[in-house]
Amino acid sequence: MFFKEISGHKEIKRKLLITVKEERISHAQLFTGPQGNGKLAMAIAYAQYVSCTDKQENDSCGKCSSCIKYNKLIHPDLHFVFPVVSYKGNSKPVSDDFLKQWREFILEKSYHSFNDWLEKMGVEKKQAGIFAHESNEIIRKLNLKTFESDYKVMIIWMPERMNISAANKVLKVIEEPPEKTLFILVSDNTEMIIRTILSRTQLIKIPKISREDMYETIKGEYEIPEEKIQEIVRLSSGSFLKALKLLNSDEVGDSEYFTKFTELMRYSYSVKIDKLLLWAEGMSGFGREKQKIFIKYSLRMLRENFILNISSENKNKISFLADKELNFSEKFSTFIHKNNIYKLNEEFNLALKHIERNGYDRLIMLDLALKTTKLLKIKNDI
Repeated sequence: MFFKEISGHKEIKRKLLITVKEERISHAQLFTGPQGNGKLAMAIAYAQYVSCTDKQENDSCGKCSSCIKYNKLIHPDLHFVFPVVSYKGNSKPVSDDFLKQWREFILEKSYHSFNDWLEKMGVEKKQAGIFAHESNEIIRKLNLKTFESDYKVMIIWMPERMNISAANKVLKVIEEPPEKTLFILVSDNTEMIIRTILSRTQLIKIPKISREDMYETIKGEYEIPEEKIQEIVRLSSGSFLKALKLLNSDEVGDSEYFTKFTELMRYSYSVKIDKLLLWAEGMSGFGREKQKIFIKYSLRMLRENFILNISSENKNKISFLADKELNFSEKFSTFIHKNNIYKLNEEFNLALKHIERNGYDRLIMLDLALKTTKLLKIKNDI
């Protein structure tokens, strides 16, 4: 992985390069920021540069023995930890059990999402995590001597998905790491990481990709009309994952989640209880990870509808809705206003929390639907 493969973030890349050139590499770093900004690729590119034996001014050489192995993710001093799930015959899975799929997942593209990883494992209906037995593997690997590089590198993707036992064991290693060990944690949500780990890592905030950088990357790599590029840049909202979906599809937006969202809103507003019962039953078959993604998608749609309602004249400047989302929202947004948006937001976040805690999903979704029915009936007292 190379820095040049990651769109934008020139200043962050420059600072990372300086830490290596001036030998000021912090042993524990936390790369964080919104999904789709390339932070996992940035972590791998940084680790590759640290290990490169013929470092160039702004990137790894790509030709030395270390770079060749990094480019295949088979370097013996590079280790990965990421969320996994149990499966038949293995109730205590660790990352190495899924290493083949992981390498394919990383090498397929430079931008990665948790949901894409679940699909790669083929377990969308299970909750993935980093468990206590994984931390034993971390300790074992880091106690080995380096094979080829000066540094042993441990990249932990989604540390917010560590259970408390795993997190406490990892904390001890971060506090007293073996010599020449580099931890790089890559997180979408630092609020879910235990504070003691946060306090012992150097925070590297990686923001959304700027519109200018997004535009330059798309224009340089894709032969599409200027108007299409401008539309993709606006709708992607700094996420190259969203940009890729828009580039690879004529029908933009999250189709499956959009359909479920519009069904929920229409049935709720029309008070079709029989339809809501069937809707909740259908949602229970989604699996917990997809249920969580749906709720987050719904929160975004509610937010966009509220903004559209209070400032419809500026929709082309402030809206990040795809075509079909906007067509629906131009009519629906009048029902999302200051008298119900905060309570709707609260109820959807509460449902998300209950799903994360393994609550009875069908009941959670039905409860959410019935509360949405009540809240959509609240009038806007303009």
